[in-house]
Amino acid sequence: MKKVICSEKAPGAIGPYSQAIEASGMVFVSGQLPIDATTGEMPEGIEAQTRQSLENMKHILAEAGLTMANVVKTTVLLHDMSLFAGMNGVYASYFDGAFPARSAFAVKALPKDALVEIECIAAR
Repeated sequence: MKKVICSEKAPGAIGPYSQAIEASGMVFVSGQLPIDATTGEMPEGIEAQTRQSLENMKHILAEAGLTMANVVKTTVLLHDMSLFAGMNGVYASYFDGAFPARSAFAVKALPKDALVEIECIAAR
């Protein structure tokens, strides 16, 4: 059985998918673009965009009763690998202690010309 997780504090899905799905004690958060749910705008620069993507992820996790400490795996999609260091500095500040497993990829393009998109899997 699966449960849809949705937070009004994070931007709504821009396609036929859910912000997150919970199944068997795991929460699968869809890729979060750096869109501010209040304004619909995207900040400029990799650091600000990384922060916004992770804040969106935090809001969705909170809706499921979880925190960043529950995250076991992330996938980071970058517009270009030259942005990795800027993303990594902000990313590190969102986790305390044992970091989740992570993959990071450069992709040809991201929706809405974002510089970063981050998805995660969290466990209860």
